[in-house]
Amino acid sequence: MKTHKNIYYKIYKWENLVLAYKKARKGKSKKTYVKKFEENLLGNLEQLQFELMTKTYTPKPLKTFILRDPKTRKISVSDFRDRIIHHALCNIMEPIFQKTFIHDSCANQKGKGNLFAIKRFDKFSKKVTRNKKSKGWFNSSQVKGYCLKADIKHYFKEVNHNTLIKIIARKIKDKRTMRLIIEILQNYSQQEKGMPLGNLTSQFFANIYLNELDYFTKHKLKIKYYIRYVDDFVILSSNKTQLILWKKEIIEFLQNNLTLQPHPQKSRIIKLSRGIDFVGFRNFCNSRLLKKRSIRKMSEKIKKYLEGKISKNKINKIYQGWIAYAKWTTFNNNPMMKIWKEKSYFKIMIIHEKCSAKGDMFLVG
Repeated sequence: MKTHKNIYYKIYKWENLVLAYKKARKGKSKKTYVKKFEENLLGNLEQLQFELMTKTYTPKPLKTFILRDPKTRKISVSDFRDRIIHHALCNIMEPIFQKTFIHDSCANQKGKGNLFAIKRFDKFSKKVTRNKKSKGWFNSSQVKGYCLKADIKHYFKEVNHNTLIKIIARKIKDKRTMRLIIEILQNYSQQEKGMPLGNLTSQFFANIYLNELDYFTKHKLKIKYYIRYVDDFVILSSNKTQLILWKKEIIEFLQNNLTLQPHPQKSRIIKLSRGIDFVGFRNFCNSRLLKKRSIRKMSEKIKKYLEGKISKNKINKIYQGWIAYAKWTTFNNNPMMKIWKEKSYFKIMIIHEKCSAKGDMFLVG
C-alpha cells in the first residue's frame, strides 16, 4: 500500500487555499458571512495560512439547527473560515483515497450520484433476473430475484473516531495532517464518536469509513451486485439463501470492525418484483417510480411559495432541479404501473396548475 508522508504543506499552499475559498463560496456569494469574510479577503486567507503553518489553527464552535424534511435531523454547520480549511484538506486527500474506492460507491464523488446508482441498479437487476425474464406466462412482475436492502442505524452519530483515524493513518503518515483531522473531528464531539451532518469532511470521511465494508463485500464475500450510496446499500441475487448468509456475515463485520449496526426495520431481503426503495425511487425490474415522499415534498415547497414564504427565484430553482430528477421515472405496459403513472402525473399537474394560477408559467417543465 502506497503511503503519503509529507502532504501537510500542500494543504496550506496559497494556490490550494484560494481554490478552497472559491469552492466554499460557490452558490453562497450573497450570504452575509461570505461578504464579511471578503471585506478583508487577502488578510483572512493569510491568517488561515499562518495558523496552519504554525499549527495554531483551531476550529470555531459549530452552529446547530434542526431540519425537518421530513425526518428530524440535527444539522451542524462550520464557520465559513473552517469550511475553507475543509476544502483545502479534501483537495489534497481526495485524490489519494479516490483510487481506493470501489466503482459502485456512488455518493459524494465526481461523476457519481443518485442517477449513477440508479443505472447500476437497473444493470444489476437485469443480470440477476436473466434480462428480466419472468417466471409466469402473463405477469411481467414475476421476475425471479431478490435484494438485500439495508442502511446503517444513526450512521453519522456512530462513526468511531479512533477506528476512522486508524483507517486514514494506513495511507497518511503525516503527523501534522493527522492532527488537523483530529481537530476537525473533535470539534463536533469529544466522545470519540460521531460526525456532523452538513460538513464536507463528514461526507468524505463517511466514504473512507464504509470503504472497509465495500472491500469486505467485494473482496472477502466476492459479491458481484453490490451498490452503496452513503450508508444505504443494496445487494442483488437470484439466490435468497445466499443473501441470508451474506446478511449475517455483513452484520458481524459491521459490529466487530466498525462498531455499527444495520437498521433493524430497514435492513431486509425483498423480492425484486415488489420494488426496491433506493436513492429516491421505487425501483422495479421494468419500471422506476418516484417515491410518494418526493412528490409530497415538492407540493409542500409549492405551498410555501404560494404563501409567500419562498421567493419566485428560489422556487424556480427548486422546481427545475426536481422535475429534472422526476423525469427519470420509467413505466412499462403493466396495468398496475399505468395506474401509478396516472396518480403521479395527476399530482404533478396539480403543482403546475397551482403555479399557473399565480401567473408562474415559467415553472412548467
